[in-house]
Amino acid sequence: MNTFSNDKCLGVLLAGGLSSRMGQDKAKLRHNTTDMLNFSKQLLIKSGINNIIVSGDDYDVPDKVKQSGPVGGIYSVLSKYPLTKSLLILPVDLPFMTADVLKSLRIKGELSQKATYFKDHNIPLYLPNSAYVELFFTKVFSQNLEQSNSDIIGKTTKKNGPSIKALLQQVPHQAVQIDDERALFNTNTPEQWQQAVKQFNV
Repeated sequence: MNTFSNDKCLGVLLAGGLSSRMGQDKAKLRHNTTDMLNFSKQLLIKSGINNIIVSGDDYDVPDKVKQSGPVGGIYSVLSKYPLTKSLLILPVDLPFMTADVLKSLRIKGELSQKATYFKDHNIPLYLPNSAYVELFFTKVFSQNLEQSNSDIIGKTTKKNGPSIKALLQQVPHQAVQIDDERALFNTNTPEQWQQAVKQFNV
């Protein structure tokens, strides 16, 4: 989906990771009758998001800075859609996420106009497209990652790019409580995925 209203929240599905620990593309793992990519898209739609972009080299927005992690994906989306008001960012590896949880996060973010995430989990993330965000990306990505400000990137490497935590430290933000901790169970390894599969039909 390449056209949307700039005054609306843009849903961003992060599907650009290497899935190295999983050993296969996490976006294509089967979640009952669908795959994780479409499962995640439907979550965003049901949470009230009409415009959805998939971040990743094989999808809507390829990474401008290769192997720069989730923050690189966010940077690439905002570079392509600089006028969008805000982002609701969802990784593709949360098989128990619900639309209600995402809607709650978005509403709390919209009311506060702060970057909003769940306590102890930096993504999913509601991110207003502000001057703070623009300044962060300018500092980090204006040069190549090796030459970027080390005080912003912290201990991250060129391969992984800056962390979500590094981004949050540079913008107004808030951590909120979640009622359903299970929704934040992420699957990075085959063992975690098998653990999730066993629960799909329970």
